[in-house]
Amino acid sequence: MSETPTVATLINARWLLTMVPDQPVLENYCIAIDKGRIQATGPQGSLAIQAAETVDLEDHVVMPGLINAHGHTAMSLFRGLADDLPLMDWLQQHIWPAEGRWVDPAFIREGALLAMAEMIRGGTTCFSDMYFYPNVVAKAAVSSHIRCQLSFPILDFPTNWAQNADEYLRKGLQLHDDYRNHPLVNVAFGPHAPYTVSDEPLKKVVTMAMETGAGIQMHLHETAFEVTEAERQTGRRPIARLHELGLLSPQFQAVHMTQLNDGEIELLAQTGSHVIHCPESNLKLASGFCPVTKLLAAGVNVALGTDGAASNNDLDMFSEMRTAALLAKGASQDPAAVPARQALAMATINGARALGLEDTTGSLEVGKAADLIAVHLDDVTCQPHYHLESQLVYATPASQVTDSWISGTRVMNQRQLTTIDLVAVLRDARLWKAQIQQADEHPDD
Repeated sequence: MSETPTVATLINARWLLTMVPDQPVLENYCIAIDKGRIQATGPQGSLAIQAAETVDLEDHVVMPGLINAHGHTAMSLFRGLADDLPLMDWLQQHIWPAEGRWVDPAFIREGALLAMAEMIRGGTTCFSDMYFYPNVVAKAAVSSHIRCQLSFPILDFPTNWAQNADEYLRKGLQLHDDYRNHPLVNVAFGPHAPYTVSDEPLKKVVTMAMETGAGIQMHLHETAFEVTEAERQTGRRPIARLHELGLLSPQFQAVHMTQLNDGEIELLAQTGSHVIHCPESNLKLASGFCPVTKLLAAGVNVALGTDGAASNNDLDMFSEMRTAALLAKGASQDPAAVPARQALAMATINGARALGLEDTTGSLEVGKAADLIAVHLDDVTCQPHYHLESQLVYATPASQVTDSWISGTRVMNQRQLTTIDLVAVLRDARLWKAQIQQADEHPDD
């Protein structure tokens, strides 16, 4: 007689939102987790298994963890430092000087942990980071047990992390080798933007990306100024230059994309390139509006990112979903544009697809990693709820996320982080704030 199979965790949920295409919200379902992966789902009481731990979530929806497909984690320590400014002024007069003075491994580690704590508490289980000292971020992500893509920066000019494009590439490839088979950390190329990276490094990126299979994430067509300056200097729009160099492909993740014409949208669709939409950062910096409705209609995969907390000013993917849906409706003058289900897809399975992680995460399916969150809906902010997907996008705050599992590990238990020392994170953030503010107020000291 065969024994009843045993799993590590069985979750009984009032609702299960799998994000599998065409699958409706499932009521009174359970999900079995073992060895970090989803082993089975079914109506409560229907699975012939035993569990070492059973979690009953009677007023919750269990859904895939959110995927923040673009950000700069350690910049959380610059949150609010330079607000209400246009992008180039914000960068050149405030952020780049601050980075030159403060960015070091300690700043990166403590800023990244602050961001990871915020993201986990807000329902994010996977993020993409483009920032300096990605080796430090990798260690912080592993200790926090959060999934990530680290897009190591590449620029023509020196920073605190590297002196030239060749050094950025050398360090980034070493990081790729160090984490080649890691279950949580993926490494990608992160050429910053067309106006900060010249042709020769970009050609090397294309060759190396083909050899390694790694993704390429890049800020592109973020502002009208970027595009018009490129046309003035080179006679070409930036996306045309990148296409000629061979960057556009299913490995390419184009961030922002607020300035696109119909031909460029078709080019993105033809090449299988992905777009990472950062609506709140673009709104705050008055960068423009990504034509999400047209991109989706053309078949382009569109994911969501918060950008960094220095320009957003939060890492709240629930807010990002809501803003993306509302902005699309207003920009297209179509109230049916980006319906709730589409916004949820942009924050889950579309993000996984953009990062090359579709087979691992982004939906709740047997065999995939157990990256999932529980959202409590028995709250004044969530009642009544007639349509659960609409409720999640249009009315549910991130604070309603109570529990989170990443690769089967419970990283938040009833709003309490289990892998990050929140007291220490907040203490370090206050110390950095005092140091940066004092230097800002007394620059000659």
